[in-house]
Amino acid sequence: MNKEEFIRKIYSESYINKQIAKIKLLGTGNKMNVYDMIVGRLLSSFIVFMLILYLSKYGYILAPIITVLYYILFSRVVLDDKLKKRTIKLEGEAMHFFEVLTLSLETGRNLVEAIDVTTANVSGILSDEFKETIREVSFGKSLNEALSDMQAKIPSDTINNIILSLTESNLYGNSIIENLYNQIDFLREKRKMEVKGRISKVPILISVISVFFFIPLLLLIILGPILLDYLG
Repeated sequence: MNKEEFIRKIYSESYINKQIAKIKLLGTGNKMNVYDMIVGRLLSSFIVFMLILYLSKYGYILAPIITVLYYILFSRVVLDDKLKKRTIKLEGEAMHFFEVLTLSLETGRNLVEAIDVTTANVSGILSDEFKETIREVSFGKSLNEALSDMQAKIPSDTINNIILSLTESNLYGNSIIENLYNQIDFLREKRKMEVKGRISKVPILISVISVFFFIPLLLLIILGPILLDYLG
């Protein structure tokens, strides 16, 4: 029995497909294989279980609990955290990329040519995904199909909405430039809201720091001499 058959016997098809979809969201350059990931998760969980069982006096109690926690957190560290970081990076690159794409379209180029020019002048993981899309088009895939496939590699709903808008504009002949300007305005407003959100958290953070650090220090300065006199 090979690795794939073994995994398919102990995991449901829906679970495997869900993990495949998540791994695909890591992008074109990702080399992770769903079966390698699941086998690695199982083997490392077994090793954790045996180590705790062997090293701890209460291993028979701790081993199952810690192993379950490790098994759950494994997917979060290996996939979810990476996807979160990738989403943040993609959305950070999006506004500049689509601004350049809009300028390229305004020179009279069609969408394929504009994407090609943009990816040649803008670097980043979003640009890499569009490069792969243009490469697929050069091998005979339609642009709409290639853009639709690209959405499965993008974990950001915001960017996927823009790609969908590009696809619909290209399909139905709507104004791509007007749509892009609307999407860029949305990205700009979203970024402003995120900055405002981060700023609004600063007073709370300062309050927490004050409670745990400054207030105890202040009390120590005030009460220190009294305590020294009392102890003396």
